[in-house]
Amino acid sequence: MVFSIQSAKDVLKNFPGPTTPLKQLTQSNGKIYYTPSENTSQFPCKIINEDDSLDILIQSFKHHSAVVLLNQNKQPAACITAGQMIDFLSNTYRQLLAFYETVIDTTDSSVSVIGADEFVLTWTKGAEKIFSFTQQDIIGKPITDFFEKNKLEILQTLHKGKRITGQYHQPRADLFVLINTNPVYFEDRIIGAVASETDVTNQVMLNEKLFNMSNEVRRLEQEVAKYKHYDDPFRFIKGKSSAIQQTIGIARKVCTVKSTVLILGESGVGKEVFARAIHEASEKPNSPFITINCGAIPASLFESELFGYERGAFSGADYKGKKGKIELAKGGTLFLDEIGEMPLEMQVKLLRVLQERKFYRVGGEKEINIDFRVIAATNRDLQELMKQGQFREDLYYRLNVVTLYIPPLRERQEDIIELTHYYLNEFSQSYQRPIHDFTPDVMQAILHYEWPGNIRELRNTVERLVVFATDGVIRKDYLLFTAGDSTQSTRALPSLNDDIETDDTILLLQEEMDQHEKKVIERALQIVNGNKLECARRLGITRATLYNRLKRLGLD
Repeated sequence: MVFSIQSAKDVLKNFPGPTTPLKQLTQSNGKIYYTPSENTSQFPCKIINEDDSLDILIQSFKHHSAVVLLNQNKQPAACITAGQMIDFLSNTYRQLLAFYETVIDTTDSSVSVIGADEFVLTWTKGAEKIFSFTQQDIIGKPITDFFEKNKLEILQTLHKGKRITGQYHQPRADLFVLINTNPVYFEDRIIGAVASETDVTNQVMLNEKLFNMSNEVRRLEQEVAKYKHYDDPFRFIKGKSSAIQQTIGIARKVCTVKSTVLILGESGVGKEVFARAIHEASEKPNSPFITINCGAIPASLFESELFGYERGAFSGADYKGKKGKIELAKGGTLFLDEIGEMPLEMQVKLLRVLQERKFYRVGGEKEINIDFRVIAATNRDLQELMKQGQFREDLYYRLNVVTLYIPPLRERQEDIIELTHYYLNEFSQSYQRPIHDFTPDVMQAILHYEWPGNIRELRNTVERLVVFATDGVIRKDYLLFTAGDSTQSTRALPSLNDDIETDDTILLLQEEMDQHEKKVIERALQIVNGNKLECARRLGITRATLYNRLKRLGLD
């Protein structure tokens, strides 16, 4: 095609007609001459190779009326005259123009092109629909005649070479668009600029309406709450997406029985919220809901925390003795969070309790019968832990009677707007800071972010926005990320290939993994200046998990 012409040989492939016959060429003293017809003068030809560039071919006609192309054997392959070359270039230009005009007429998008003098060169039908200026009105005229100069991002691209991708823009008071721009370069200089806009005015207006309606709905809910008692424990789980509704549906079915439930999901998805909802929906009022974080308790204290102890059981023990979490959960629910972090020796003892519903306090001789429900949760792959020998297979199958998977926020993006407005109302009322303006570019950034910290991260982000919005206006500058940024939680951390040993020493796989894990954590701590809470967040693990890893790797 004419679009892929790079060399003189490509010109020959696309030549519209026959080239000059070689019989009209003569050679003399190592030079080649072109004779247009009998009884006419001979003209010296410029000699180039077929593989020479198009630029060389065109430059050859500046001082010669014909150019001879030599093949790989250095023999004349074709002769092109200046007139033939002009016809070829004209034909090529008209073909390119035909394609260009067809593309512009076909696209529904808003595309505008200006030249170096700021005059409009192209204005598509999509641009007509968005901006209400016809091609006849605007083409060939300065774009500044139709828009305020300080609101034209395309001028920044033209004069400064600034490239824009997916940026929120408001060219007029009543118009909101997402804009992409690029400068047009020719021979290392900018000769124009192109802009493409997507009209998001309707989305912005709907967002504003939703924001106002959410405020009103929240106010009405609070009024109704004064007179009505809610009895649905799942009311605090927000979201209308099919993914979360399917999970809620499974959870409701679990409430009709007292089977053990294993909740799986990434950190921050709301595993404890689901556990509490299941408890409230299936247990009697005022029945205990006891939580124990298996990753936050040192292994040496785990047994006494779980089973309690008799007085005098060990040095430093309370003289009255103490009930354990299992005993406190009698008639209710024991929620084992971070079950994947439970020490192996405790897994055996927990399994026995789950099987026999009996246990002994530490230092005690009396067997205690217990009736309670167990809900466990983890963000780790228990099957992988079983392969590594870090989690008992029999305990896994005892816990995994009913599995409840909670999808991460990136798999239920349609719920982000509802959750954002819910937390916005919560914090604006909690801090007594009314919010009257939530700029659309903030919502665009929130919708395009992948939320590695899930709902917990979203909630913290909204709280931050409310805290900084002292004037009641939430701005994009208050965000800690930009639209499309999906790697913030791990940014600046080492990759899996960093610091890998290159010698021939082969260690046990676990030793190799421990060495690499140690380097990852050391570097992460260095980046965050030793802040363990921030280090755990950036690594995507809980603080308790980080402390356990630090102790195991000798970094504490």
